[in-house]
Amino acid sequence: MSTLVQPQLRPFARSLQFVCRSKPLSSACKPHTRFSAPSRAKSTSAKAEPPKSSSALKRNAQPTQAEKESLPWQEYLTIRKRKRRWETALTIPTTIGGFMAGLSYFGNMEMDPTKPIFNIDPMFVYGAATLGCAGLGYLIGPIIGSTIWRLTHRRLMRLIEQRDREFHQHIVKNRVDPTAQSATNPVPDYYGEKIGSLHDYRQWLRDQSKFRKKAAGFLSED
Repeated sequence: MSTLVQPQLRPFARSLQFVCRSKPLSSACKPHTRFSAPSRAKSTSAKAEPPKSSSALKRNAQPTQAEKESLPWQEYLTIRKRKRRWETALTIPTTIGGFMAGLSYFGNMEMDPTKPIFNIDPMFVYGAATLGCAGLGYLIGPIIGSTIWRLTHRRLMRLIEQRDREFHQHIVKNRVDPTAQSATNPVPDYYGEKIGSLHDYRQWLRDQSKFRKKAAGFLSED
């Protein structure tokens, strides 16, 4: 049995010896083991994204200079509405104060009917002067309110003034010609004083368009 097997193994041994001589010993005769770590490192390094620069991160995290130097329209219109409320709120007390001051001053003056003032009874003159003091208080009220409002918004005044100029340009560009008004078709908010939000501005534009159509005769008068 052994004599039969040995001749069969000789050709296989010769072929194995030939392979070992033809190839290097490290690759042909030594067992070859595979390591998965290098391949994984290559795959992870290939999938990893390059790090972003610090300037790109700053651009994504912080707003641009143009965004900082502009005020959103909705915020601007809200501030403008609050300013109008300040002016209206101070108009009432200044009007009452002016009337009371005029009444206390001219009411305590002696009136002689025999000595008219500009050929007018002194009572009428003093009454008109009292009403004039009330009107003066009515005019001073918005000025005082605007001054107080400006003192409370010092940091935003430059941005607000910039938006004021842009808003005025929009109003002048889109408002109607006041010469086309009539008793049944008055000018709708010529200066845009009632605009306090984007919805109010869109409604103002619709009112201007309606006025133009009605002035041109496309809509029947109510």
